[in-house]
Amino acid sequence: MSFFSPARVLAILAKEFIQLRRERLTYAMILVFPVVQLLLFGYAINDLPRHLPTAVLVQEDSTFARSILAAVKNTAFFDLVAAARTPAELDDMLRRGQVQFAVTIPGDFSRRVIRGDRPQILVEADASDPTATGGAVSALAGLPAQALERDLTGLPQGRGRSVEPFEVVVHNRYNPESITAYNIVPGLLGVILSMTLVMMTGLGVTRERERGTMEFLLSTPAQPLEVMVGKLAPYVVVGLIQTSIILVLAKGLFDVPMAGGWAGLGLGIFLFIVGSLTLGFLISTLARTQLQAMQMAFFYMMPSILLSGFIFPFRGMPLWAQAIGSAIPVTHFLRIVRGALLKGQSLADAWPSLCALAIFVCVVSALAMLRFRRTLD
Repeated sequence: MSFFSPARVLAILAKEFIQLRRERLTYAMILVFPVVQLLLFGYAINDLPRHLPTAVLVQEDSTFARSILAAVKNTAFFDLVAAARTPAELDDMLRRGQVQFAVTIPGDFSRRVIRGDRPQILVEADASDPTATGGAVSALAGLPAQALERDLTGLPQGRGRSVEPFEVVVHNRYNPESITAYNIVPGLLGVILSMTLVMMTGLGVTRERERGTMEFLLSTPAQPLEVMVGKLAPYVVVGLIQTSIILVLAKGLFDVPMAGGWAGLGLGIFLFIVGSLTLGFLISTLARTQLQAMQMAFFYMMPSILLSGFIFPFRGMPLWAQAIGSAIPVTHFLRIVRGALLKGQSLADAWPSLCALAIFVCVVSALAMLRFRRTLD
């Protein structure tokens, strides 16, 4: 027997190519995964978001007010998307997450500028995600010196002025100390639940198929919906236990605020757990092996972490990346959790995200039942 045989090497090589042809999904994901990573990190990720939605409350219609709003828009960090009529309406927009910033120009602003009283302009920032607001807040530093420079040129007070004509007061709402843990720890709830529930369900059902125990289940008169509910119900309890542990530790270790909004949070947690489990069940109907199920679950987790706003600001991504992120349930769940814990959002405030989760549950459940029915037939 020779020490090294090229014929044996060629035989093993041929065997590997045959295996490669049989495991197309595995090797396709190996090739696709680095390309997707490159595209996401190269094009979608941006830790200095611009064009952030901003609402304004202008209590006087004057040249000075229009100049200030134009200067705010020219910074490229703010997009003026809404005009509020009352402070309550402005606060409602900020609490619901419709805007990232709220600018208030008081009614006696022009008169006080001309008198040299240095009036104040209030800029309220949704600081629940400190990374999203840091660059924009820094851009406001030069606003008092530049915004009214042209308007004050012809006035006596404008010649040789050494004091800035007005002051910008920034109020960081919901996380005034810009503590990163207040943003990251609630977001971890969605990531941990997705990672464990999707993978546990996908691997659990696929494991039964590999071991042959699925054949006994297929021989029973059980309907697809009955099978899915019976197999997923225990994991719902597991998800609720995980959620309780994370919330208790978030308060005990990191002192994360618990502002309220328990009705929306409770419903959001239930929908998200059920959605994650049904997604894992759908993956198990597509995968033939546990390895494939793990790869599919991991392929789902990558955009869930990168495009949901968990690490990088959601509004800093290009529109196409935001569209993909909006189709991911983690994105809406993070809005519910952060909105409830940091802002005290009511059930009505969280309704858009709750509807998105409900639609996801219905669609994925229907697809999973259709796939499993084909297996039963």
